[in-house]
Amino acid sequence: MLRPAAVFDGQDFHSGWVVLVEGDRITAAGPAAQVARPAGVRVYDLPGLTLLPGLIEGHSHLLLHPYNETSWNDQVLLESQALRVARATAHAQRTLLAGFTTARDLGTEGAGYADVGLKQAINQGIIPGPRLLVATRALVATGSYGPKLSGDADVPQGAQEADGVDGIIRAVREQIGKGADLIKVYADYRWGADGSAQPTFSQDELTLIVQTARSSGRGVVAHATTPEGMRRAILAGVETIEHGDSGTPEIFALMKKRGVALCPTVAAGDATAQYKGWHKGQDPMPARIEQKHQSMAAALKAGVTLVMGGDVGVFTHGDNAREMELLVRDYGLTPLQVLRQATSGNARIFHLADRGSIRPGLLADLVAVAGDPTQDVAALRQVQLVMKGGVLYKQPK
Repeated sequence: MLRPAAVFDGQDFHSGWVVLVEGDRITAAGPAAQVARPAGVRVYDLPGLTLLPGLIEGHSHLLLHPYNETSWNDQVLLESQALRVARATAHAQRTLLAGFTTARDLGTEGAGYADVGLKQAINQGIIPGPRLLVATRALVATGSYGPKLSGDADVPQGAQEADGVDGIIRAVREQIGKGADLIKVYADYRWGADGSAQPTFSQDELTLIVQTARSSGRGVVAHATTPEGMRRAILAGVETIEHGDSGTPEIFALMKKRGVALCPTVAAGDATAQYKGWHKGQDPMPARIEQKHQSMAAALKAGVTLVMGGDVGVFTHGDNAREMELLVRDYGLTPLQVLRQATSGNARIFHLADRGSIRPGLLADLVAVAGDPTQDVAALRQVQLVMKGGVLYKQPK
């Protein structure tokens, strides 16, 4: 039995609640006076702490590390898969100990199907880490992605190239067969004549990708930053748009109408701008960050559902709460809004009916933090206890 000062159940805050865990499941949760304490049960007193569902990271790349350490090109081309997997095992542990018990990993960026093996190692208890939803290689239109070094050389790509009816069907099915939980597609990318982001796949190709994945019970997520790339992906039936940097009021209205969620990844843009020399708080805001503020304001006005996910890997694994802090500090959301996004909200969008809330029958994925995270998002930095499936990975000293 866990006896904290308060419980955030995925939706609301409750003082004086306790939570009973048996095996890997929650068996009771509610006011202490109403929850019977079974004979012989161990009680964990957690004074001053708030217990909440294990956090769910919506956009991560466990096989990447921060670009100010090593550029994306060099990670894809120069780091061996063995080195990248070794790093990823450390990344997985940091993610779990930061309170994120589930993560949607959206592409290995040139590391093949290594995320499938990482997921298996976690599930088999070989290494500690979050429960993973993996996208494996991701899909790109031929010629649109990177690395791009020279017109004279064909170099390994950061995702799987596919085009046309036969090629797309084969690639989607191959990724599914190798263990993909979902399919990720790049609906646009920086391949314009001037280096600008432009749409990649046609409307028919994107629709076929979604139809092929959906026939196996899997959803599709789309990297999309341009209005046209977003529009095509939305009409194709993707479940989430990743980034959405240049989304317009009209595009967000379409997202709302079609029930497509947005994963804004504000932390990734914030990090890369600083890597490029922006002194945040001192220098004027870069144009790309200003654009992000405009698009986020339009998305919020349209009532688009938000996924909490920061594109971690661009910045340090274990620093996942950075996205939530920025959404509150820089984009005007409340701590309660982002906390709901990172728990019950992400669980609903990702079809994870067995987690994201604290109620009987759900997985005992639980985190305790110092203070009240529904009032101060910084409390999520003070993780004192991490439980996954009833197993304690971190507890107060």
